[in-house]
Amino acid sequence: MPALAVKSLYKIFGNRADEAMRRLADGAPRAEALAGLSATAAVIDANFEVRPGEIFVVMGLSGSGKSTLIRMLNGLLQPTKGSVRVDGVEVTTLKPAALRKLRREKISMVFQHFALMPHRTVLENAGYALEVAGLSKAERRERAMDALRMVGLTEWADKLPHHLSGGMQQRVGLARALAAGTDILLMDEAFSALDPLIRREIQDQLLELQAELGKTIIFITHDLNEAMRLGDRIAVMRDGRIVQIGTAEEILTDPANDYVAQFVADVDRTRILTASSVMEKAQTVLDVNVGPRVAARALRENQTPVVYVTGSRKQFLGTVTEDEVLRAFREGRQSLEGYVSTEQVRTVTADTAVADLFAECAESVHPVAVLDETGRLSGVIPRITLLAALASTAPDGSPRDGAEPETDGPGNDGAPADGAAPNDLRPIVRKEEPV
Repeated sequence: MPALAVKSLYKIFGNRADEAMRRLADGAPRAEALAGLSATAAVIDANFEVRPGEIFVVMGLSGSGKSTLIRMLNGLLQPTKGSVRVDGVEVTTLKPAALRKLRREKISMVFQHFALMPHRTVLENAGYALEVAGLSKAERRERAMDALRMVGLTEWADKLPHHLSGGMQQRVGLARALAAGTDILLMDEAFSALDPLIRREIQDQLLELQAELGKTIIFITHDLNEAMRLGDRIAVMRDGRIVQIGTAEEILTDPANDYVAQFVADVDRTRILTASSVMEKAQTVLDVNVGPRVAARALRENQTPVVYVTGSRKQFLGTVTEDEVLRAFREGRQSLEGYVSTEQVRTVTADTAVADLFAECAESVHPVAVLDETGRLSGVIPRITLLAALASTAPDGSPRDGAEPETDGPGNDGAPADGAAPNDLRPIVRKEEPV
């Protein structure tokens, strides 16, 4: 079950909302659909689900409807039409008492402008939701102090808000949400009032807390770089409509329309795209138990000087060069075991940022090996492929194949009795030198 699900959600302010919805449902642009009506459409037919433990970012320019959308998720605004379900509970039909209970137990909110009470201490602000919930003074102090510890403010617990910097005040707001112990956090432009350096520091802290706590977070922002940095998935809004939902990588490489493409045009792709986006399928992958004849044939057929070798569970072991293949044959070996080396190839994980690949490619004699979380070979990255990806200002969209490498099964090579090197082991003439 999704932590939060939104279906066919509309919010229209003003008169003749039904007529406005009918026109908007036909797909007409917002300005055209509302011409002649005393109505403002803030959210139009929003549909999405948020998975437990996910940071779901809603991004858009001012007036796109994102702040109105988040206020319907916890019942601060009643939708004109549509459904909002939190852990399977329909929010839009809850009575006031049930809605207040939902906010106390299920869903907290961090506001843009801190919303701290100036006459209460940092500790009292952090524990305010617990006070409203009726917890004892000792229990709310313990939980509030624990939340302040998470955000690094224990030494400021007895200070008033005006003694704190803007970034510290925002951390108090975050601590208040954490102290409430809810599974879902709504964050409405929570960092937009902060200076860039402080904002990045708070972003780092949020990511660290998320790794520790695994909250479900719906984060609203107009800052593209913030969205790309924080979001597991991003919903892009324009004129009240969600025009695309996807990971940062998907939105960069496959924008849904010209608006999204222009929106992300100036993003530093090397910080967003990962090794999985630019890798190629490894053409010459063999099991360590195959012999030199099989390896030599693979080298010749693929016009490459190196074999990528995997173990019995497909874990990447290293590479074997054509010289080592020839040596294995001359020594009468029946497998590549003992000839595999990791000295001439560097490895990275599939989620390594492209910006971090340059040093690895420079230090690797052979194309860099990309491994999955279990150590299996997903693909390789030649230098020329990395440079081509960097030079491309408009990626063609789809990540390259990272399919499971195919391997020849173990078996006897059948080497000639006279010991002469077979054709497969003669010097290989390559179409091009390795990069």
